[in-house]
Order: sequence, then C-alpha cells, then structure tokens
Amino acid sequence: MSQHTPAPTAATEIEGRSKSTPRGTSGRSGWRTSLPIVVPILLLVLVVTVCVAVSIGSVGVPLKTVTTVIADHLLGAKTSATVMDDQIVWNLRLPRVLLAAVVGAGLAAVGVTLQATVRNPLADPYVLGVSAGAGLMAAVVITLGSVAVAGLSTSAAAFVGALVATIAVLGLSRRAGRVVPSRLILAGVTLSYLFSGATSFVIFRSANADAAHSVLFWLLGSLSASSWSNLSLPAAAVLIAGSYLILQTRTLNALAAGDDAALSLGVSVHRARIQLLIVASLLTGVLVAVSGGIGFVGLIVPHLVRLVAGPDHRRLLPIAMLLGAIYLVAVDLLCRIVVRPEELPIGIVTALLGAPVFLWLLRRSEAS
Repeated sequence: MSQHTPAPTAATEIEGRSKSTPRGTSGRSGWRTSLPIVVPILLLVLVVTVCVAVSIGSVGVPLKTVTTVIADHLLGAKTSATVMDDQIVWNLRLPRVLLAAVVGAGLAAVGVTLQATVRNPLADPYVLGVSAGAGLMAAVVITLGSVAVAGLSTSAAAFVGALVATIAVLGLSRRAGRVVPSRLILAGVTLSYLFSGATSFVIFRSANADAAHSVLFWLLGSLSASSWSNLSLPAAAVLIAGSYLILQTRTLNALAAGDDAALSLGVSVHRARIQLLIVASLLTGVLVAVSGGIGFVGLIVPHLVRLVAGPDHRRLLPIAMLLGAIYLVAVDLLCRIVVRPEELPIGIVTALLGAPVFLWLLRRSEAS
C-alpha cells in the first residue's frame, strides 16, 4: 500500500480488514447510521436516563420536579420546589448521577483505545494494572492514614498509584527501546497481581475493622461519596482526553489494522502507541480515584457498539462513550434500589451483568 493513499480510502480499507476487529464483528455489523443521527438520539436517551435516575431513590421525586429544579439552577432562577426536593435533586443525587455518566463514558473510551492500541479484544482499562496500583495506594491511606503517603487524600493517593503503575508497565513492556503489545499485557497482568496481593496484605494487617471494610467497599466500586466538588476533575479529564482520542481515530484505525499497515499509512507506531497508552492510563487513574474499581464497562461496551456500528473508530469511539455513560447511570440506579435502604457496590453489578454478556460475545465470535 502506498504511503500516499488518501486518508478516507485508507480508513475504508482498514475498516474492511477482518483482523482489525475481534472475530465475528467485522462482517456482521450492517448498521451504518450516520453520527449526526445517532449522537443526538443517544444524548436524548442519556438526558432522560439521568432525570429518571435522579427521581428514583429512597425518597421519590416526581420527574417534573426534577426537571424544574435542574432548570431553575441552570438558569439562576429561584426554584419553586420545596427545600427538601431541591436538596435531594441538586446536592445529593444529580452530582452522583453525573459522575456515573462521566465515569462510564471515560471507561468506555479507554476500553476502545486499549483494544485498538494493543490489538487485543480482551483489553480494558484494568488490564494494565492501573486500577490495582490505585487500589493499593487507596488502601494504604484508608488503613494507615494520609500521613503514610505525605498527607495525600484517598483520591490523590489513588491517582499517584495509578501513575506509578503506568510508568512501571510501560517500562517493563519495552524491548529494544520500543513498547511491545504482548509484553504490555503480560506486564500489566503481572503487576496487577502484585498490587492486588500487596493490597490484601494491607487489609489483613489492618487493626481497624471499619477501615478494612471501607477499603473493600472502595475496591468494589462506589459513587456514594460523589459531590459537585469531586465531579469537576473527572469531567474535565474525560472531556479533554475524549476530545484528544476522537482526534486520533484515524490513528486508532491504523493501529487496529497492525503495525505494518499503520507504518504504510505514515503513522509513527511507537510514538502513537506511547501517547495513546499514557492518555488512557492517566484517564483511568483519574476515574479510579473517584469511583474505585468498576470492571467490565471498558470491555463490554466497545464490543457491543462494534457489533452494530462497525469497527471504524470515527463512529465507534463517540458512540461507545455515550453508551457507556447511559449504561453506568442505569447500573448505579440498580445499585441504589435493589437492596434499599442499603447500597450495592457498583463493581458487583457491572461484573454480574458484564460476565454473561462477555461469554455471549465469546460464543458468538467462535460460531462465526
């Protein structure tokens, strides 16, 4: 293939290659509705899902009241709702629901990016050990106190752990000065086990039963501590990283087709892979710091979207982000109402829902 191949043609050729996608998805994704139609529809579904999730809880709030409170605050008008409804909607539930949407969109974006960058359909935001590194540092803070990590808060320590894990994985995966995808996966899995073992040791040695319980709850994922103050950083991270990744969708298409194909299209494979992995890992660190360990979102959502939207990342990435947001808002709602008045860790529900879907996808790919 010539290096002077026009970009649209190259993208089309890459999209048609079966090896650029998991088996069973390349030739069976016939739905090709354009983004200008799909994105507004998904945005509308997301808005409706957010409003419904805000209205449902231990104390029900009518949908009309929810929309009134949100509109009044956005417009700066004096709300006509009661003080209790205003507090429930604006200060308690809306920040949590929006954080769920942000985390879901971010995890889906990272999943899409990793699956293309390392050319492994099983890659997800936790395959590189980033989540385990964040979990270890969070466990240290919760059980030993912030003094043990230079006064960092739980979220800040979790981000530092994620950053250290990222640097370690990239360092271990290099061979002859280049990052090797197969070594990257092995290094990530190995470090994940190492960090998880260290976390278990910290919990085991903790003399505070409440602290140990808090660590376990955090590791299983939770959005219960959400507020407007801890929403801004992950929202900004998802906005910035998501925008960058959308601008790199042609590069993702090229990397998904293989290093040789990417080189023939003029892509600097090593540099592009490093940049994308750093962005994905840092975004994962920010999300894990505010939500704990939430698995399967970055694995399942990209696969489901790929089935209907095809392998072209120009469609796949934005649709996956929107669907990830909708999915995690709905899952968080389930966590809040299934065992009321108690709350399920969100990671339990995503695992229970995601594992059967993943097995179905695996069976489907083997049958093709």
